[in-house]
Amino acid sequence: MKNIVIFGAPGSGKGTQSDKIIEEFGVEHISTGDVLRAEIKAGTELGKTAASYINDGNLVPDSLIIDILASVLDSKGKDIEGVIFDGFPRTIAQAEALDVMLKERGTEVSTVIGLEVDDAELISRIIFRGKTSGRADDNEETAKKRLETYYGQTLPLKDFYIEQGKYTKINGVGSIDDIYAEISKAVKAC
Repeated sequence: MKNIVIFGAPGSGKGTQSDKIIEEFGVEHISTGDVLRAEIKAGTELGKTAASYINDGNLVPDSLIIDILASVLDSKGKDIEGVIFDGFPRTIAQAEALDVMLKERGTEVSTVIGLEVDDAELISRIIFRGKTSGRADDNEETAKKRLETYYGQTLPLKDFYIEQGKYTKINGVGSIDDIYAEISKAVKAC
């Protein structure tokens, strides 16, 4: 079972590249962002709580994310090829909880794909995505706040996974296909 974490700042291409990984390797996709947006759209209590954090460019608390992840993962069943985690974990506490959750299911994180992109490119991509997708949280002010949050809370995960020998650095700038070719090599090697 291949369990892949796709890691990178907002706008680094995680969703785009996740789709290509799913197509080639047949893994299930768990995007905490998609799950949270669905909860927000449905107007659930979780969605309302999550929206207050997301709209301000902050992370949703670990306890909410972990509860959602456990439920979604269990709903996928046991006979899957693996899972790609997109947007999770975002903190060391979440990474530790993910390790425990997967261990309880007899598996572990196989590899971490780190998409590395400079800030100017990230902000440009986020603003463009906001114009094309209609996502209200994809604007310059919120993008800058999300990057500050990423650097303060999420980037330490890079060292966490380097220490585990699971982190593969991928240059996230270039053509989608060229970036994916490097990702595919890393996934095949795990």
